[in-house]
Amino acid sequence: MQGSKLYVGNLTYSVTNEQLQELFTEYGEVKHVNIIEGKGFGFVEMGSPEEAQRAKDELNGTEFAGRTMRIDEARPPKSGPRNAGGGFQRY
Repeated sequence: MQGSKLYVGNLTYSVTNEQLQELFTEYGEVKHVNIIEGKGFGFVEMGSPEEAQRAKDELNGTEFAGRTMRIDEARPPKSGPRNAGGGFQRY
């Protein structure tokens, strides 16, 4: 794993940043947690790529708060304008 930031998906909407931080602390230093409100996913930044890999290996596919988590290395956001044109072309 190159980076130390993880994508954590399939979360129940009631999960808090604090709960996620407590879960991931078992696998190393947690630098930052950011749950995207109302979306069912978030991001966890670990202290090193090795800690991130360990957390991913141990937690991916496990149940947390009644849902099976999907964990992967976070990818950088796509570049380019957001919602450019909304899929419609002007003539």
